[in-house]
Amino acid sequence: MLIIAFKPGHDGGIVAVENGRLLYSLESEKDSSARYSFLTPETVLGMAERLDRLPDVIAVGGWLRVGEARFGIQNELNAGYYGAEQMITRPSRFFGKDVTFFSSSHERSHIMGAIGMAPPQRHRFQVVLVWEGVTGAFFLVDHGYRVVKKFEVMEQPGGKYAALFAILDPDFPATGGEPRMSDAGKLMALAAYSDASAADQEIRSAIDRVMSMTHAYPVPKSDFRDTVLFNAGITSPIGTMAAAVITERLFTAFSDVALRDIPAGLPLRISGGCGLNCEWNQQWRQLGHFSEVFVPPCPNDSGSAIGTAIDAQAALTGSPFIEWSVYAGSDFVNDKAPNPAQWHRRRLDYAALAQVLTEGRIVAWVQGRWEIGPRALGNRSLLADAQNPASRDRLNVIKQREDYRPIAPVARVEDLTAAFDADFEDPYMLYFRRVRDPRLKAVTHVDGSARAQTVSGLNNPQLHKLLCAVAAQQDLGVLCNTSLNFNGHGFINHMSDLAEYCESRGVTDMVVGNEWFENIQQFTSRSST
Repeated sequence: MLIIAFKPGHDGGIVAVENGRLLYSLESEKDSSARYSFLTPETVLGMAERLDRLPDVIAVGGWLRVGEARFGIQNELNAGYYGAEQMITRPSRFFGKDVTFFSSSHERSHIMGAIGMAPPQRHRFQVVLVWEGVTGAFFLVDHGYRVVKKFEVMEQPGGKYAALFAILDPDFPATGGEPRMSDAGKLMALAAYSDASAADQEIRSAIDRVMSMTHAYPVPKSDFRDTVLFNAGITSPIGTMAAAVITERLFTAFSDVALRDIPAGLPLRISGGCGLNCEWNQQWRQLGHFSEVFVPPCPNDSGSAIGTAIDAQAALTGSPFIEWSVYAGSDFVNDKAPNPAQWHRRRLDYAALAQVLTEGRIVAWVQGRWEIGPRALGNRSLLADAQNPASRDRLNVIKQREDYRPIAPVARVEDLTAAFDADFEDPYMLYFRRVRDPRLKAVTHVDGSARAQTVSGLNNPQLHKLLCAVAAQQDLGVLCNTSLNFNGHGFINHMSDLAEYCESRGVTDMVVGNEWFENIQQFTSRSST
């Protein structure tokens, strides 16, 4: 059975699942398109080129109806935004073929995506936390994958979190502005600059008002003119303290409900955009209330098409579980060879590449298919020396990002004990840990934390080989790792875009598969020594 599933709205995408295996997940923002793009014809045609037959099932995620002012209601082609049991299944036709049409709510895409991507074990009951821009609730799911109870916590937790950034930001309009999707991640970085326990009552009272907002779409910023938050500046002492307080308050609001209302010892699955907050994910692990915690690598809407495909599979076969790889995107496109007058082409030499990295060079690293979800995990990455404090600032300049934002490390599993305070594997960069080795200055955030991706010879053999070569140079297989993309766009996936990016930003080295392209000036300089 071949299922094709579509995610409408922002973070649009299309996935193919065949007989319980994820074949492709293509997100429209990737290949240097604008972040959070709606599903595009190019993305749909890209999937059509990759498949050798028509699907048996067409699955459409629930979303807004065209022209609808607020979040969706059901019609025959769309199960709407809300509803833990909202599904449509009916016969249909697709380019002359009889198919099954399936649609389920956006909430269900998060619920079933988190279950179906988790380890395939049947539980009498399990809990799914969906916390995103709009929904904020726990769902108790039985062994038949039916939602038997919903524990409401708050509406619009992600919207309120992003709204604080807007209230602080003097450049954000006082009326009519929608929360920006990139602001929540920036607020997470800013929260590390202050200790919430030191906040004064004025800031706490203002955060109380943010938490009690009835809506964040649009942000009612003008209502906060009488508070210390209004246009205080995102990096100001007030701004960072407010970020720390709301980060603490939001987690406490949800964990209090879990401890009070949900039986202990059940497995927890986390979905929604708030599942990208590594501090909260780590706190869920440390809470001790759940038997295990699982977060997929695409908990935000970039994984919703997968969730809808999983939901369709469960409805038609009884099983939600799929085999999947995080590297389920598109292969890199070698559309145009780099200019030989600017780039020297050579075979990849891991030891030599490790040497230039430790000398301070920045490397654009491309391998295989792109990563699903929003984070570069070693196939579309910029790599740099983690022990050079200048690497963080240089990478933020290249990426045209704010200077307060941290750079994540990528580390061999063999080095976790030496480098960090915890040695659990985290191949999808979803949890914080504390940095133990003082040499790792470029990847240590202001509060001593790091969001590390862990790499073994099994989950990414090419990157593991490079990290082993770095370890031979520095006694520690750790590098800086950040996404390879133009600012405000998804991962680079064409050689022409890659060359333009590196030439315009001073990146001197590109590795694509087993080929290393070295800036000709760097090559000439190194060859003459």
